[in-house]
Amino acid sequence: MDREIKPKYRKLRKILMIAVPAVIIIAGIVAAFVSSSSTSYQTDSKTITFGEVTKGEFNDFIRFAGKVETGTIVQVSSIETGVVVKKWVEEGAMVNEGDIILTLDNPNLQEQILTSESQLAERQNMLRETELAMDKERLQMRQDLLSSRTEVNRLGRILNQQKELYAEKLVSKEEYTKAKEDYDLAKEKMELLKERIHQDESYRSVQVRMMRESLENMQRSFALVRNRADNLNIKASHSGQLGTLNAELGQNVAAGQLVGQINILDNYKITANIDEHYIDRITPGLTGEIDRNGAKMAVSVKKIYPEVNSGHFRIDLSLDSPLPSNIRVGQSFYIDLRLGDPAQAVLVPKGQFYQASGGNWAYVVDADGKGATKRKIKIDRQNPDYYEVIEGLTPGERIITSDCSRFGEADRIIIEQ
Repeated sequence: MDREIKPKYRKLRKILMIAVPAVIIIAGIVAAFVSSSSTSYQTDSKTITFGEVTKGEFNDFIRFAGKVETGTIVQVSSIETGVVVKKWVEEGAMVNEGDIILTLDNPNLQEQILTSESQLAERQNMLRETELAMDKERLQMRQDLLSSRTEVNRLGRILNQQKELYAEKLVSKEEYTKAKEDYDLAKEKMELLKERIHQDESYRSVQVRMMRESLENMQRSFALVRNRADNLNIKASHSGQLGTLNAELGQNVAAGQLVGQINILDNYKITANIDEHYIDRITPGLTGEIDRNGAKMAVSVKKIYPEVNSGHFRIDLSLDSPLPSNIRVGQSFYIDLRLGDPAQAVLVPKGQFYQASGGNWAYVVDADGKGATKRKIKIDRQNPDYYEVIEGLTPGERIITSDCSRFGEADRIIIEQ
């Protein structure tokens, strides 16, 4: 008798019939999601530029513009206040030390000069009158001394006579005593007169000395006032080229006001403003060169200013080569300044892709040139021609070097030939 054979695993087959289509559907959804998260951008090859990744010598330098200035600048300032009445030279003219640049007028100063001159003349007259009076008094006292000495001599003779007569008992003792007292009195008067003359001489010498010192002080003061009048002529303190002159006829100039500058043309320097990105890499002594009409001029960093303004800092460079004869203040040159020694590195040409990526990624072109894929890279140093790549690229590859900002967030670029 036949038995019915029931198929095994019927339940498993039912499960598989349901599960397999579900897995396929889920895989399709995942694939669709993954494909939708990876964006692409289509562009024409004529609208983009390419750069080849190479290995070569990287020259670590920067290029910037600098302006020629004189190594020494002398400021021209007014010492006195006044109104400009004459300009003797114009900007750009060559001046010698002592040449008059501007003439000022100051009526108040002229009045002070006249007053000082009058006071000086009055003091001089007083001194002369005092000296004349002293000389007259000195002569009178000498005459008094001569009279006193004559009187002493006369009384001395009388005393001798009275002494002889008194010894012979021809005169009384009273007469002899009176003659001796008259002589002693006259002698004391002469000594007092001598002492007075000595004291007067000392007093007069002190008085005259003080008056002369006062007169000399007044003369010096007058000379200073005179010099102030001379200072109304603003003169060149050094020989050179008058660079600027900020004064016009009729302008009121204050004491100490800057009115111009003189450029000393015996040496020059170059000033430049550099991006603050390089502030830690530029130090005094770094060397570079200027290409001037095919001729190279060596330069070196002389001074670095610490202030940073608008993202730039200033440096001064000295010209280390013989100066050309036709160099002019204000000329501009491009300078290549070496920051380090040449070294082998992976290089890519400079381009606008750096502005969009910040040097963190680039679109690497496929071998067939029909597409490009976004790849992470790392850029270290740069010069005016190349970027130094330290990660992400190998020599022989190509990247898109033109502006990539229009590609948005695309991971893949399709390039139409």
